[in-house]
Amino acid sequence: MSSSPDTTTSDLLDKVINLCKRRGFIFPSAEIYGGFRSAYDYGPLGVLMLRNVKNAWWHSMVQMREDVVGIDAAILGPPAVWAASGHLETFTDPLVDCKKCHERWREDKIDGKCPNCGGTDFTEPRAFNLMFKTSAGPVEGEGSTAYLRPETAQGMFVNFANVLSTSRKKPPFGIAQIGKSFRNEITPQNFVFRTREFEQMEMEYFVPPADAVQWHEHWIEERFNWYLALGIPEESLRRYVHAPEDLSHYSKGTTDIEFKFPWGFDELEGIANRGDYDLGAHSKASGEKLEYFDQATNERYTPYVIEPAAGVTRAMMAFLLSAYHEDEVEGETRTVLQLDWRLAPYQIAVLPLSKKPELEGVAKEVLSKLQPHFMCDFDVTQSIGRRYRRQDEVGTPLCITVDFDTLEDRAVTVRDRDTTVQTRVKIDDLLHHIWEAMAPA
Repeated sequence: MSSSPDTTTSDLLDKVINLCKRRGFIFPSAEIYGGFRSAYDYGPLGVLMLRNVKNAWWHSMVQMREDVVGIDAAILGPPAVWAASGHLETFTDPLVDCKKCHERWREDKIDGKCPNCGGTDFTEPRAFNLMFKTSAGPVEGEGSTAYLRPETAQGMFVNFANVLSTSRKKPPFGIAQIGKSFRNEITPQNFVFRTREFEQMEMEYFVPPADAVQWHEHWIEERFNWYLALGIPEESLRRYVHAPEDLSHYSKGTTDIEFKFPWGFDELEGIANRGDYDLGAHSKASGEKLEYFDQATNERYTPYVIEPAAGVTRAMMAFLLSAYHEDEVEGETRTVLQLDWRLAPYQIAVLPLSKKPELEGVAKEVLSKLQPHFMCDFDVTQSIGRRYRRQDEVGTPLCITVDFDTLEDRAVTVRDRDTTVQTRVKIDDLLHHIWEAMAPA
């Protein structure tokens, strides 16, 4: 078997998009009605992989730490929250119209040339607020105005006092959240990289002001290493430090983790030192004190906040692009997603060699033994070679084949996705063998 990673080809994005549609990862939303721009539905495999990305993040950020707790805050919010946070005033992009074809674009993303017609004459830029506005309740009016959240962060800031008192934590500690956010992007683009509806994985880490810089550095390294541990090559990642003049209004320092997408390095995750901007702004607007009193030092202060903020779908896209490979097996080109087993939609596929009842019966026995521990697929259609190829293409790390010898020796064939090496294993030893095979190197 010869291998040649296909991560540098110009058509990599097209290949991954095609695979996602063909194998049930991602579909254009409302496709039977012509689609809805910048909206996507996640199919049977996509929803499994999304869940795995979120589980891997939650495991790292909450489960494996004693200083971080989680919440799930509301998506709808009153104008007061977004006025205090600065979103109503500053959450804007520069919008321009091409005078030749009348298409609208985000000015800072087109380099002075219309992507549609090549024109270079545009209207003066105007601020376009990215928040989705709606009405809550049966009567529309100023009193019923609500907004879909453009980020999950504010729900953690407005719940700071609630979490502080109920969790009995003290700085440094964090509040983590995974959830949907909505931004009325002017130019959504590049598949699921920039969409109007997306999921975020964010954590607000509250620290004494004097410790903010060191914690900022800590979380930059922690988050960088998370992507490495899940299979993204180090040469595909870099840190980008924002210049002071480019910082958001709330930031005292921001470093992005960027991934080398087919169009170049672009943001995967941002880690910001937000200072005390958010707690201070909400405290002033609400009249509620959002402070911490340190009994040991008899000091009262507003904590600074370090925020690692990542997109679930961007992370999933980066993992798919990194995992996509083409190699040659037995003279045929094979497409394989070399996903970490923690991210793969299915960890195991159970494949009876034929549809004969005696084989399917044992295969179902093996399946029931593994399902409590792993997400499994069960496939009896087509030749075993074609079924192997199908599982390779969707990233399943291990295939387990039940054959006629199994009826005699109570053993199965375990095939490794990346090496295609096959190992004979007793059914009674199967679970132990799989855990060993999936353990980190």
